[in-house]
Amino acid sequence: MALNINSKVRLASGHEIPLLGYGVYQTPADVAEDVTDHAIKTGYRHVDSATVYRNEEPSAKGMLKAGIPRDQLYFTSKVPPKEINYEAAKKCVDESLKKTGLDYIDLYLLHAPYGGKEGRLGAWRALVEAVDAGKVKSIGVSNYGVHHLDELEQWQKSQPKEKAGILSVNQIELHPWLARADIVDWCEKRGVILEAYSPLVRATRMDDPLLTPLIKKYNKTGSQILLRWGLQKGFVILPKSVTKSRIEENKGLYDFELSKEDMESLKTDKYEPCAWDPTKAPLSQ
Repeated sequence: MALNINSKVRLASGHEIPLLGYGVYQTPADVAEDVTDHAIKTGYRHVDSATVYRNEEPSAKGMLKAGIPRDQLYFTSKVPPKEINYEAAKKCVDESLKKTGLDYIDLYLLHAPYGGKEGRLGAWRALVEAVDAGKVKSIGVSNYGVHHLDELEQWQKSQPKEKAGILSVNQIELHPWLARADIVDWCEKRGVILEAYSPLVRATRMDDPLLTPLIKKYNKTGSQILLRWGLQKGFVILPKSVTKSRIEENKGLYDFELSKEDMESLKTDKYEPCAWDPTKAPLSQ
């Protein structure tokens, strides 16, 4: 099926999420409203924020500004890495609702696998309760490695179904130089959707010899090639930009398709994160 800017995927929770998201990591609060509004007017319907980004309020305001019905928009936030425990996570959800003025948050994630086992599972319980209370539609994790995912899965299996919660998403750094086959395989086998942050490798690879022939062949930018790779992998992609022309450039992902051979050419088997990598954190952390 051909993809377009409105393409969505169904989560394990039963709710749908747009495949193209607008990331607001490190977007200053004083410009977040304007650039998020521009992204929505450009065609985006999905905004990925977090408590630690300190821009939930302006991002949500910008998202709503264009007058698109709320049920056609998608907003994500996250429990901060240093607050991964039951009480703090519970408080976080309520504060996000208060700050954004939204009646519900579409997706709430645990931002990192910290807090030790008790903290992680406690924070997860808080998110399960937030879903039950109608405050949040879907829940998931971010930066979880296979050992963290196994821990959560084992706990879920020990709980009554209604208390276990549904793991819908794992948001991790994903691009050809960090394809994370182990985590991707774990999630795909269980129907957990992968969200790719830093899909543009923070613009550090645009002159890479792997991309050069594809840029020429498809007459696309390096950014568009990388984002198309993520879409064809089945990931939800979260490009981040405060430059309006680049926000618009991401509309040009749907009039071409990378061939099977070209997708294969982007397989590097490298492990080269451009951001932090909590997926490697020990369970004790």
